[in-house]
Amino acid sequence: MAAVGGHPAQGGGTGKESAPIEFRDAVEALAGARLRPEVELSPAPAPKRMAPFAYALTATVEVDGEELADGRLVLLYDPAGQDAWNGEFRLVSITRADLEPEMAGDPMLSDVGWAWLTDALQAHGAGYVEPSGTVTRCASQYFGGLGDREPSTEIEIRASWTPADGRFDRHLAAWADLLCVCAGLPPATPAPLGVPDAPSLGGVVPMPARRRPRSH
Repeated sequence: MAAVGGHPAQGGGTGKESAPIEFRDAVEALAGARLRPEVELSPAPAPKRMAPFAYALTATVEVDGEELADGRLVLLYDPAGQDAWNGEFRLVSITRADLEPEMAGDPMLSDVGWAWLTDALQAHGAGYVEPSGTVTRCASQYFGGLGDREPSTEIEIRASWTPADGRFDRHLAAWADLLCVCAGLPPATPAPLGVPDAPSLGGVVPMPARRRPRSH
Protein backbone atom coordinates (compact mmCIF):
# COMPACT_ATOMS: atom_id res chain seq x y z
CA MET A 1 0.00 0.00 0.00
CA ALA A 2 1.49 3.29 -1.03
CA ALA A 3 1.55 6.39 1.14
CA VAL A 4 0.74 9.81 -0.24
CA GLY A 5 1.30 13.36 0.92
CA GLY A 6 0.24 16.87 0.05
CA HIS A 7 -0.46 20.38 1.20
CA PRO A 8 -3.50 22.60 1.64
CA ALA A 9 -3.83 25.11 -1.15
CA GLN A 10 -4.46 28.01 1.18
CA GLY A 11 -6.02 28.87 4.50
CA GLY A 12 -3.79 31.37 6.24
CA GLY A 13 -0.98 28.94 6.89
CA THR A 14 -3.18 26.33 8.56
CA GLY A 15 -2.39 22.66 8.15
CA LYS A 16 -4.34 19.80 6.64
CA GLU A 17 -5.88 19.05 10.04
CA SER A 18 -7.88 22.30 9.84
CA ALA A 19 -9.43 21.42 6.48
CA PRO A 20 -13.07 20.31 6.21
CA ILE A 21 -13.74 16.71 7.14
CA GLU A 22 -14.85 15.93 3.58
CA PHE A 23 -11.45 16.94 2.26
CA ARG A 24 -9.56 15.08 4.96
CA ASP A 25 -11.58 11.93 4.29
CA ALA A 26 -10.78 12.19 0.58
CA VAL A 27 -7.06 12.47 1.33
CA GLU A 28 -7.24 9.45 3.63
CA ALA A 29 -8.97 7.50 0.87
CA LEU A 30 -6.08 8.29 -1.48
CA ALA A 31 -3.64 7.02 1.12
CA GLY A 32 -5.49 3.70 1.19
CA ALA A 33 -5.34 3.08 -2.55
CA ARG A 34 -3.81 -0.22 -3.66
CA LEU A 35 -1.42 0.33 -6.55
CA ARG A 36 0.79 -1.79 -8.76
CA PRO A 37 4.29 -2.30 -7.31
CA GLU A 38 5.91 -0.52 -10.26
CA VAL A 39 4.27 2.77 -9.21
CA GLU A 40 6.10 4.95 -6.69
CA LEU A 41 4.34 7.96 -5.15
CA SER A 42 5.85 11.06 -3.59
CA PRO A 43 4.35 14.14 -1.92
CA ALA A 44 4.24 17.32 -4.01
CA PRO A 45 3.40 20.98 -3.40
CA ALA A 46 -0.26 21.65 -4.11
CA PRO A 47 -1.43 24.52 -6.34
CA LYS A 48 -2.67 27.56 -4.43
CA ARG A 49 -5.11 29.21 -6.80
CA MET A 50 -7.25 26.45 -8.28
CA ALA A 51 -9.41 25.75 -5.22
CA PRO A 52 -9.62 26.59 -1.51
CA PHE A 53 -8.09 23.20 -0.68
CA ALA A 54 -5.78 21.02 -2.74
CA TYR A 55 -3.66 17.93 -2.29
CA ALA A 56 -0.96 16.79 -4.72
CA LEU A 57 1.33 13.88 -5.38
CA THR A 58 3.72 12.78 -8.10
CA ALA A 59 4.17 9.27 -9.43
CA THR A 60 6.78 7.40 -11.40
CA VAL A 61 6.73 3.98 -13.02
CA GLU A 62 10.04 2.21 -12.56
CA VAL A 63 11.17 -1.22 -13.76
CA ASP A 64 14.67 -2.53 -13.09
CA GLY A 65 15.79 0.91 -12.00
CA GLU A 66 14.56 2.63 -15.17
CA GLU A 67 11.90 5.31 -15.11
CA LEU A 68 9.37 4.63 -17.87
CA ALA A 69 6.64 7.17 -17.09
CA ASP A 70 5.84 9.93 -14.65
CA GLY A 71 2.96 12.17 -13.72
CA ARG A 72 1.20 14.34 -11.18
CA LEU A 73 -2.26 14.07 -9.65
CA VAL A 74 -4.00 16.91 -7.81
CA LEU A 75 -7.16 16.64 -5.72
CA LEU A 76 -9.09 19.93 -5.57
CA TYR A 77 -11.88 20.74 -3.13
CA ASP A 78 -14.19 23.73 -3.11
CA PRO A 79 -16.94 23.45 -0.46
CA ALA A 80 -19.07 25.87 -2.51
CA GLY A 81 -18.66 23.80 -5.65
CA GLN A 82 -17.77 25.09 -9.10
CA ASP A 83 -20.12 25.11 -12.06
CA ALA A 84 -17.48 23.82 -14.46
CA TRP A 85 -16.83 20.86 -12.16
CA ASN A 86 -20.46 19.96 -11.51
CA GLY A 87 -19.38 19.08 -7.98
CA GLU A 88 -17.21 20.02 -5.02
CA PHE A 89 -14.19 17.85 -5.89
CA ARG A 90 -12.04 17.75 -9.01
CA LEU A 91 -9.09 15.57 -9.99
CA VAL A 92 -6.45 17.04 -12.29
CA SER A 93 -3.67 14.93 -13.75
CA ILE A 94 -0.74 14.95 -16.13
CA THR A 95 0.81 11.73 -17.43
CA ARG A 96 4.01 11.51 -19.49
CA ALA A 97 5.90 8.63 -21.09
CA ASP A 98 8.61 8.17 -23.72
CA LEU A 99 7.64 6.06 -26.73
CA GLU A 100 9.30 4.51 -29.72
CA PRO A 101 9.75 7.25 -32.39
CA GLU A 102 7.57 5.49 -34.96
CA MET A 103 4.59 5.87 -32.63
CA ALA A 104 4.53 9.63 -33.28
CA GLY A 105 2.97 9.06 -36.71
CA ASP A 106 0.19 6.78 -35.50
CA PRO A 107 -3.07 8.62 -36.33
CA MET A 108 -4.89 6.80 -33.52
CA LEU A 109 -2.37 7.67 -30.81
CA SER A 110 -4.36 10.51 -29.27
CA ASP A 111 -7.69 8.66 -29.35
CA VAL A 112 -6.16 5.56 -27.81
CA GLY A 113 -4.35 7.56 -25.13
CA TRP A 114 -7.59 9.21 -23.99
CA ALA A 115 -9.47 5.91 -24.10
CA TRP A 116 -6.94 4.39 -21.73
CA LEU A 117 -7.91 6.90 -19.07
CA THR A 118 -11.65 6.33 -19.40
CA ASP A 119 -11.18 2.56 -19.65
CA ALA A 120 -9.06 2.56 -16.48
CA LEU A 121 -11.70 4.53 -14.57
CA GLN A 122 -14.40 2.14 -15.76
CA ALA A 123 -12.32 -0.91 -14.92
CA HIS A 124 -11.91 0.28 -11.33
CA GLY A 125 -15.57 1.16 -10.97
CA ALA A 126 -14.67 4.84 -10.47
CA GLY A 127 -17.69 6.98 -11.26
CA TYR A 128 -17.01 10.36 -12.83
CA VAL A 129 -18.59 13.27 -14.71
CA GLU A 130 -17.40 16.26 -16.73
CA PRO A 131 -14.16 14.76 -18.11
CA SER A 132 -11.89 17.00 -20.15
CA GLY A 133 -8.31 17.00 -21.32
CA THR A 134 -5.74 16.84 -24.07
CA VAL A 135 -3.41 14.20 -25.51
CA THR A 136 -0.20 15.61 -26.96
CA ARG A 137 2.55 13.81 -28.83
CA CYS A 138 5.95 15.39 -29.24
CA ALA A 139 8.66 14.05 -31.57
CA SER A 140 12.18 15.44 -31.12
CA GLN A 141 15.07 15.21 -33.58
CA TYR A 142 18.44 16.37 -32.24
CA PHE A 143 21.08 18.40 -34.11
CA GLY A 144 24.48 19.99 -33.65
CA GLY A 145 26.00 19.26 -30.30
CA LEU A 146 23.05 16.99 -29.50
CA GLY A 147 23.18 15.15 -32.82
CA ASP A 148 24.43 11.93 -31.24
CA ARG A 149 21.22 11.52 -29.29
CA GLU A 150 18.54 9.19 -30.60
CA PRO A 151 15.23 10.73 -31.77
CA SER A 152 12.63 10.71 -29.01
CA THR A 153 8.86 10.71 -28.84
CA GLU A 154 6.78 11.60 -25.80
CA ILE A 155 3.09 11.30 -25.08
CA GLU A 156 1.53 13.67 -22.57
CA ILE A 157 -2.02 13.21 -21.30
CA ARG A 158 -3.54 16.11 -19.37
CA ALA A 159 -6.93 15.31 -17.91
CA SER A 160 -9.40 16.41 -15.29
CA TRP A 161 -12.65 14.89 -14.11
CA THR A 162 -15.12 15.14 -11.25
CA PRO A 163 -15.36 12.05 -9.04
CA ALA A 164 -19.01 11.15 -8.63
CA ASP A 165 -18.82 8.30 -6.14
CA GLY A 166 -16.55 9.35 -3.28
CA ARG A 167 -14.23 6.39 -3.98
CA PHE A 168 -11.06 8.39 -4.34
CA ASP A 169 -8.90 5.30 -3.89
CA ARG A 170 -10.34 3.84 -7.08
CA HIS A 171 -9.63 7.04 -9.00
CA LEU A 172 -5.99 7.03 -7.89
CA ALA A 173 -5.62 3.34 -8.76
CA ALA A 174 -7.12 3.98 -12.20
CA TRP A 175 -4.72 6.84 -12.86
CA ALA A 176 -1.79 4.71 -11.71
CA ASP A 177 -2.84 2.04 -14.21
CA LEU A 178 -2.92 4.68 -16.94
CA LEU A 179 0.71 5.49 -16.09
CA CYS A 180 1.65 1.82 -16.37
CA VAL A 181 -0.08 1.34 -19.72
CA CYS A 182 1.60 4.46 -21.12
CA ALA A 183 4.91 3.05 -19.86
CA GLY A 184 4.36 -0.03 -22.00
CA LEU A 185 3.63 -2.44 -19.16
CA PRO A 186 1.04 -5.18 -19.65
CA PRO A 187 -2.34 -4.09 -18.24
CA ALA A 188 -3.13 -5.80 -14.95
CA THR A 189 -6.27 -4.23 -13.54
CA PRO A 190 -8.25 -6.47 -11.19
CA ALA A 191 -11.98 -6.03 -10.70
CA PRO A 192 -12.58 -3.54 -7.88
CA LEU A 193 -13.80 -4.78 -4.53
CA GLY A 194 -17.53 -5.29 -4.60
CA VAL A 195 -17.76 -5.10 -8.40
CA PRO A 196 -17.01 -8.68 -9.53
CA ASP A 197 -18.30 -8.12 -13.08
CA ALA A 198 -16.36 -4.92 -13.71
CA PRO A 199 -14.42 -4.83 -16.99
CA SER A 200 -10.65 -4.98 -17.01
CA LEU A 201 -7.94 -3.56 -19.23
CA GLY A 202 -6.79 -7.03 -20.17
CA GLY A 203 -7.66 -6.52 -23.85
CA VAL A 204 -5.89 -3.19 -24.18
CA VAL A 205 -2.60 -3.14 -26.04
CA PRO A 206 -0.04 -0.98 -24.21
CA MET A 207 2.14 1.49 -26.06
CA PRO A 208 5.72 0.35 -26.71
CA ALA A 209 7.65 2.47 -24.26
CA ARG A 210 11.29 3.47 -24.55
CA ARG A 211 12.85 1.48 -21.75
CA ARG A 212 15.46 3.98 -20.65
CA PRO A 213 15.64 6.58 -17.90
CA ARG A 214 13.91 9.86 -18.69
CA SER A 215 16.06 12.98 -19.07
CA HIS A 216 15.02 15.99 -16.98
